[in-house]
Amino acid sequence: MFQVPPFQHRDEQWTAENDGMTSRAQMARASGPYRSTVPPRIATWTPDIPGDLAADIEEAASALSRFDHYARGVLGETSPSLGPMSSILLRTESASSSQIEDLTVGARQLALAEIDLATSDNARLVVANVRAMEAALDLADRLDTTAVLEMHRALMSGQRGWEGRAGRWRDQLVWIGTSKVSPRFASHVAPQAVLVPDAMDDLMCFARRDDLPVIVQAAVAHAQFENIHPFADGNGRTGRALVHAMLRAKGLVTSTTAPVSAGLLKRTDEYFGALASYREGDARPIVEQFADASRFAAHAGAELIDELAAQIGRSRDQMSGLRPQASAWKVLPHLLSHPVVNAAYLSDRLGLGRQTALNALGQLTDAGVLVERTGRQRNRVWQHPGILGVLDEFAQSLVRA
Repeated sequence: MFQVPPFQHRDEQWTAENDGMTSRAQMARASGPYRSTVPPRIATWTPDIPGDLAADIEEAASALSRFDHYARGVLGETSPSLGPMSSILLRTESASSSQIEDLTVGARQLALAEIDLATSDNARLVVANVRAMEAALDLADRLDTTAVLEMHRALMSGQRGWEGRAGRWRDQLVWIGTSKVSPRFASHVAPQAVLVPDAMDDLMCFARRDDLPVIVQAAVAHAQFENIHPFADGNGRTGRALVHAMLRAKGLVTSTTAPVSAGLLKRTDEYFGALASYREGDARPIVEQFADASRFAAHAGAELIDELAAQIGRSRDQMSGLRPQASAWKVLPHLLSHPVVNAAYLSDRLGLGRQTALNALGQLTDAGVLVERTGRQRNRVWQHPGILGVLDEFAQSLVRA
């Protein structure tokens, strides 16, 4: 056991309000006493890390650091592919984090959502998670509650009904259980809303410390965050975005985004079980989960980089007959982050004139790099089948695992 201060409890009374969908028998049980949690202070907590766990987390941290260096080595410090590659890894990590919350979307729909052409509601939600991850990385130099609120605002502000609540602490009780009208018999009742601001101030003091092993610090901060449950919705995705802000702030992963959530997605039951163990004062399961997920992220992330880089290399070979000044060469590296494109995207993002953008798309299509899938004369969309295939296979491998 790796001890951390446990969550305490306090007795409360609940008066249920009928939502019109709950049976009379359920309503009869809905009102009455229940216990909510009280989060411990961890800002000054000093961990006593068992030797075997210390070795495990050191190995995991080294793996993440090697992955970061590997990404730079494969792509080159000044490669135009490094930015797009980092973007697609961030998007892949956002999709995995969303999938933990049962928000599943294919690579094509996600890419369409990036150019505002998705037909999938899930795709739009995952794009919002991408924005939260981007905000987390941008705010990594200031790990405070304002940064967390900004992450949540980026995640939730585009969702219907959240216009006035995105980026604000919850003002209501939340719980994890089967009943929507009562916290009684829930598996976890989060702290009362009035406790959230102070608990988050304490947590972010802990997150800013520089005297802790990074994997331990990120895992404990994440578990504390999820059990405080500071928002009415979006806690899981915001909490995993916070992990990446911490990895960036501590200098462990600075060039790209390691797919840590993809590692957690392999065994979600164990991940959620580890969060429950943390509430009871045992941090070992969640730290082990993060160490294992970090090793997976380093290994799988390197393989994903290789496969994506191979797709770009194959495309370069297909384009060997194009003159060096052809506009298609400027577009090519950006297909990593946007494997589905249209002329408007190339004009807006790359500053190409409309005709130049259409010429580039025509060149890439003639070379066999892109395929136009709509068959229309107007509002056409092109995609890179190889990159989409690699991304979908990666996502499917997590489900199979």
